[in-house]
Amino acid sequence: MSHVPIARAVFDLELAGVRAVRDQLDTAFDRAIALILETLRRRAKLVVVGIGKSGHIGGKIAATLTSTGATTVSLSPVDALHGDLGVVNDGDLVLALSYSGESEELLNLLPALKRFTVRLVSLTGHPRSTLARNSDVVLNVRVPREACPFDLAPTTSTTAMLVLGDALAMTVLRARGFKRQDFALRHPSGAIGRALWLELKDIMRTGLRNPVVPATVTVKEALLVMTRAKAGSVSIVNARGRLVGVFTDGDLRRHMARDEHLLARPLSRVMTRHPVCVRENALASEALKIFHERSIDDLIVVNARREPVGLVDSQDLPKLKLM
Repeated sequence: MSHVPIARAVFDLELAGVRAVRDQLDTAFDRAIALILETLRRRAKLVVVGIGKSGHIGGKIAATLTSTGATTVSLSPVDALHGDLGVVNDGDLVLALSYSGESEELLNLLPALKRFTVRLVSLTGHPRSTLARNSDVVLNVRVPREACPFDLAPTTSTTAMLVLGDALAMTVLRARGFKRQDFALRHPSGAIGRALWLELKDIMRTGLRNPVVPATVTVKEALLVMTRAKAGSVSIVNARGRLVGVFTDGDLRRHMARDEHLLARPLSRVMTRHPVCVRENALASEALKIFHERSIDDLIVVNARREPVGLVDSQDLPKLKLM
């Protein structure tokens, strides 16, 4: 018996829930974004509160907002009433998550929050709940039903909250003009950081590992250079040493199928002209994008004079923890 149909049914229910919340978006979303932007302009912070599964979702939303430049903290309503309320300051904005809008722990926190000059944006599936009535802006995350067969366990509703949180974060990111360089500042480590900070000159193959030949050599001579470099391609230059073409393992196989004298041919007759190349000061992230979009295995790196100074092999990227 296969369990795949059950899994697909869960996907279908959760997708339907996300679509329902998408269709419910209205001017309340714009008001929430305006409040968030105003809060961040004043260099105040966002405080995300939630209990249970909503609390876990709130933690992820807070982490996404923080990583994209919006100072955010995640606060447990229970811990807040036992001292952690100290993270809240006048001028902050509170994002409160509760699908029912009646979570006791969260409602107990509301009177304490009202002692501060804060604004409250709620994510709830019940726009007339106690939480909603005490909010400045209500974002409706009502879903048709949970994926749980008993319509009880938070599943579709928490997924919808998560997606709405991502929508808030990405909208704020764009509205604030958050750039790739800003993202890099907040991700100095890991694969993201390496891809955003490393330049190609830091990771490219150079010297004997960067095969370069003049266009006047034969295919056989070029293959020997490729073999010594343990590379899958060779950069081809003109008399001035500037890049004019490339020849790859793939080119060899294609031409061999129809030319039995290929090895003796001048490389200039079979090379691929105008190869894809990139400057040495480009970021590693640019190489990743080119490999993905162009479906190539090797990327030639050139300097300002268009001389091939290095080679980036896609097989090197996993070793460098860039893929």
